[in-house]
Amino acid sequence: MQKLPSVLLIDDDQTNNFLNELLLKKLDVTERVLVAESGTDALSLLAHNAPDAPDLILLDVNMPGMSGIQFLEAYQQLPTDQRGATIIVMLTTTMDAHDLGRLDELSIAGLVSKPLTKEKVDHLLQLHFQRQLGS
Repeated sequence: MQKLPSVLLIDDDQTNNFLNELLLKKLDVTERVLVAESGTDALSLLAHNAPDAPDLILLDVNMPGMSGIQFLEAYQQLPTDQRGATIIVMLTTTMDAHDLGRLDELSIAGLVSKPLTKEKVDHLLQLHFQRQLGS
């Protein structure tokens, strides 16, 4: 499988970031995994890495400070070169009706329930990148 150049994980839970990064590396999905523990850190990271926008962002919904939804609102205001053709998928454990309604208004490619698994990664790759994991 052709690897994605980079994936950005945004989650305030260090354990989730560690496990998701480990999974992506084990599955050999990407050349580079970037990690941010808040929406603010992620925006800073994107600004410093422009024009090399990540191919995929896996974004936690519920984070202290800047939530995933607030990150998306700020992200949409970024210059095009910082956003690129990035696919954004929300990672969540639960969603309330208000959050789901708000997500419909924002440009995300979908929702994936936590925890991230090999099967979920494979599905994302097939759906958004026309790639699939090797056996």
